[in-house]
Formats: sequence, C-alpha cells, structure tokens
Amino acid sequence: MITKLKIAFTIFCLAFIAGCDSNKQPANSSAKITKTDSGSVSAGSASKGIGRFTNVELTHPLDSAMIATGQAIYDSKCNACHKMTDEKLVGPGWKGVTDRRSPEWIMNFITNTQVMLDKDLTVQSEIVTCLVRMPNQDLTDAQARAMVELMRKNDGKN
Repeated sequence: MITKLKIAFTIFCLAFIAGCDSNKQPANSSAKITKTDSGSVSAGSASKGIGRFTNVELTHPLDSAMIATGQAIYDSKCNACHKMTDEKLVGPGWKGVTDRRSPEWIMNFITNTQVMLDKDLTVQSEIVTCLVRMPNQDLTDAQARAMVELMRKNDGKN
C-alpha cells in the first residue's frame, strides 16, 4: 500500500514539474505596449524585469473593461495560488504588488514566466519563500495588461 502511494506521489510530482516547464510565448497585443526588437532586456534592468515590455501605458482612470477581463482571468487561472490580500497561499498575495513592481515587470513576469524564474533575482527570492515555480499561464499581451489593471484596482489606484 505504501509503495503504491509513493509511486502515485512520484508520478504526480513529475507531472506537476513537467507542466511547470511549459514556455509557450503568445504573440499578440491590442494594448498600448512598447516592445524591444530583441525580445528581451538585460537582467540588470530589475525594475522592468526580463522580457519585451519596456513601456506600459497606464490608463487614468482605471479601465473597467480591462478590470472585468482581469477578474475573469484571476477567477479561472490565478485564485488557486494567489489571494488578492497580502496573504501567501501557494504564491504570494497580490496586495501592494503595483507599489512593489512596475507594470513592465509584472507583464514581463506574466508573459515570460520561465525566463524570469530562471534569471530575475526578484523572482528567485520569491521562490525561496514560496517553494513553487509559477507555471506559464499562456496569457496574451492584452490579457496580461488586463491583469495589471486588476492589480492596480486591488491596490486602490485610480
């Protein structure tokens, strides 16, 4: 009985790890975003992360349609691991994230997850706390931008 449990647990862990290593990059965007031609920025540019987003234009006031899209994405893909409070679930809570991270960093992490996990020192310090690598959620650029808008609303931005 114990051997069967060990085998089942090992298979589950291997499947989970294999699923976390997916690195598909969607390439479309209707949001106002500037991308670099090279597709990446240096690891030394910590405030913007590692990826193609170098300038995210924020809306003032908040865009309610983007917030609704972001909420739907959160409900279907994010809430199992993240809370909208500062409480850690599997991953860190989102409260205050737009005060700690730039919109570019957030979007680079959402759309370039595996590279950021491997190379960004900020993300690597979170892994030490959370012990789990975030899987790539395969969001489009517009969906990632909607997530930033939801996070801004959650942080009381206007």
